[in-house]
Amino acid sequence: MPCPFPNEINVHATEIDSESHAWLAASHMLAGADTIEHFRRSKIGLLAARTNPTVPRDSLRLINDWYNWLFAFDDAFCEGELMGHRAAALARALPPLLEILDGRKEPDSTDPFGLALSELLHRISDTATPAQVDRWRITVKEYLFAQIWEAANREVDLIPTPEDYVLMRRITGATYTCLALIDVGGGYRLEAEEWHHPDVRVLSDLACDLIGWDNDLLSYAKERGNDKARHNLVTVLATHKTLTLQEALQEVAKMHNDAIAAFLDRRAALDHWASRPVRNYVRGLEHWVRGHIEFSLGSARYVHAWPTDTRWPQAV
Repeated sequence: MPCPFPNEINVHATEIDSESHAWLAASHMLAGADTIEHFRRSKIGLLAARTNPTVPRDSLRLINDWYNWLFAFDDAFCEGELMGHRAAALARALPPLLEILDGRKEPDSTDPFGLALSELLHRISDTATPAQVDRWRITVKEYLFAQIWEAANREVDLIPTPEDYVLMRRITGATYTCLALIDVGGGYRLEAEEWHHPDVRVLSDLACDLIGWDNDLLSYAKERGNDKARHNLVTVLATHKTLTLQEALQEVAKMHNDAIAAFLDRRAALDHWASRPVRNYVRGLEHWVRGHIEFSLGSARYVHAWPTDTRWPQAV
């Protein structure tokens, strides 16, 4: 997978991964010792460290904890049989989380996800401006609602069309909730007009596409065994374009390459207007695209789901 962006890692990676995993294990969001060990071996902290290689230690810890919350929520709510295949049940579970996000109620003492979400909201609020908090809060709400769309598809055994899937993949993957913390973690601020500028919007969408599609390639084996890979671009293309598995894999790779080219072209437009914060943010997008690939190629969460003779190419 060609990727012309820098391959870096935060100097605090190992210690923050250990600290954040201890926080996750103590949160009661994970069900049992086996799940806790699975998360430890997945080394979610390396995702945070590779996608945010230049942020200070405290910022990395906050970001890492948020990533851990997302992975734990995904496993418990989005891929679990109780919620992940029942749209109505998932929809009924969301209001308490939405009220916590809006600061309208305190979490129930028996709700580990609500308690952790409330803690993270307060920690982000201590670091970010009110506008940055609102931006993050909106992306989290979009992510939560998008899980109902996925659950509804599972419930009726529907594989979405390529057009619907590409649109929704930007939201269902929670990537925008992480991109919303790039400037927060970096200690600078994008103004509203910069965050919503057409160049920044297109670059952010392209980064989401690249991250989501690359994740689909890398997680296909894991998802095929658990969810028929229904929400995976490989399956979507194979189904709706009548492609073989190998043809679908090649099509996703081509889409990746086209998106990289489009990103580089759009990035060149920044030379005419972009402020230093905008340039820093776009570099953060590049770190996310490359860092996600490097993390996934070394994570037990993905690689161990493939046959033992699988050979993974390195990003170049």
